[in-house]
Amino acid sequence: METSTAKYPWLKFYPKGIPYEINPDAYPSLVELMEEGFRNFSGKAAYSCMGKEMTYGELDTMTRNFAAYLQSDLGLQKGDRIAIQMPNLLQYPVALFGALRAGLTVVNTNPLYTPREMQHQFRDSGAKAIVILANFAVNLEKVLPQTDIKHIIVTQIGDLLGFPKKQIVNAVVKYVKKMVPAYSLPTAVSFGDALNRGSRSEYRKPTLSGHDLAFIQYTGGTTGVSKGAMLNHRNMIANLEGQNEWMKPGMSTDGQDVIVAALPLYHVYALTCNAMAALKTGAMNLLITNPRDLNAFIDDLKKYKVTMFTGLNTLYNGLLNHPRIGEVDWSRLKITSAGGMALQTAVAERWKAMTGNVPAEGYGLSETSPVLSSNPVDGTARIGTIGVPWPSTELKIMQEDGTEAPQGAPGEIWARGPQVFTGYYNRPDETAKVMEGEWFKTGDVGVMDEDGFFRIVDRKKDMILVSGFNVYPNEIEEVLAKCPGVLEVACIGVPDDKSTEAVKVFIVKKDEALTAESVKAYCAENLTNYKRPRHIEFRTELPKTNVGKILRRALKEEEMARKAR
Repeated sequence: METSTAKYPWLKFYPKGIPYEINPDAYPSLVELMEEGFRNFSGKAAYSCMGKEMTYGELDTMTRNFAAYLQSDLGLQKGDRIAIQMPNLLQYPVALFGALRAGLTVVNTNPLYTPREMQHQFRDSGAKAIVILANFAVNLEKVLPQTDIKHIIVTQIGDLLGFPKKQIVNAVVKYVKKMVPAYSLPTAVSFGDALNRGSRSEYRKPTLSGHDLAFIQYTGGTTGVSKGAMLNHRNMIANLEGQNEWMKPGMSTDGQDVIVAALPLYHVYALTCNAMAALKTGAMNLLITNPRDLNAFIDDLKKYKVTMFTGLNTLYNGLLNHPRIGEVDWSRLKITSAGGMALQTAVAERWKAMTGNVPAEGYGLSETSPVLSSNPVDGTARIGTIGVPWPSTELKIMQEDGTEAPQGAPGEIWARGPQVFTGYYNRPDETAKVMEGEWFKTGDVGVMDEDGFFRIVDRKKDMILVSGFNVYPNEIEEVLAKCPGVLEVACIGVPDDKSTEAVKVFIVKKDEALTAESVKAYCAENLTNYKRPRHIEFRTELPKTNVGKILRRALKEEEMARKAR
């Protein structure tokens, strides 16, 4: 990549010491990166979950045993697909790293998928094996005949918590809370048995290159049918090398870093920025199994003085509005990373006021492993932007006519770099729609300011057309997030005979005294006429993905169904 600040104005804002380029071939594959991490940090804690810590050395042993089981006992070969379907538990990194050490391709799967969604992903990926939490096994039973899955490994929540906690947790979950519906999977093997058998089997390190497929990471499906983004070992190594350099100014120098892993590891953000990145630094991931239980979440935060936190707007907003958040000690917090959705200025400013730490918002997609850009983590983050491109990464803003937009003008964000995926699995037609040579067309509308910092305006498909004017939901949500009495807000366009579309907002109240009239009055002061919501609906909650991203698509579908009635 050229280093001209005329062409790449963001380079002059790179934190001191961070290189403009990284080496995506620093390791032959992720296996060598893992082995290095296990060796360098053997005695340090790698993960903590429900009060149980697991060291890098223990993780090394268990992942080796699991890999040996997959190879020797199940006969899985390099490149075979294996699905993993569970929330954040100690079993997840064991299954994840074990599968990669066996040379398999990992298919991360949302455990809250319906049977229909599971069937699509399993059939589309051609998964031959699955590691699944018992709580969701009944759904697997329903779709198993329609898949290629031959090998099933079932785990329970407490399996790696040690005696007697394992027995207590598993009994409470199954018999007291009744969270495990009855299922019948006669050929299934327990996770513990798999590890035991693997300990007696031979492990053979596979020969892998950077171009071998590491993950089929399915897109969230928020803009249509979920597609499998193919991420190879080189894609992931490129992002990990970039993250390792970018985060250095904020890394702890007074002990081991403790990273909050509240986002699920099956999501590409936490997969790379939590699970994989820790192998480079020896950090400990504090696994939060159910981040929606904010009371339990805060109890976990109180156990450690966390140094890094990865999350997204709804998560930070929820914590900020919880009455017990003041009990947490933030004195060692050095990095707050925000991604997954737009970080609202009101939330960022409140987080800074509470913790003293400026959130560094970044940007990326499943197709880019995921990170493309980020704000600096040295305290110079610019709230309201997604920062500047990472090392070896280029972004540009393209207009509809195929020309590059002038600085300050909106257009679609195109990206180029070694972390950009190789395409959608078995979907060359969909791949062709988003690739222009080496450039990936993100589908997001953004602008680059005069200093080279980028801002997301909105998704192209979410843009609202009001009487010929473009209205971006992110802007409306950003404004209303600052309206007194508003806890959460989502904005969509609805059909309108006079103006093509009209703006509609859905609001969750923080103050029950909030009214539609007061919202309209606030908008009148802060938004030009065509941007003001014509329709306001109050809700007790908004539809969200399991990660916590608000689903505008679900709200649009509700509106369409309502109109059809």
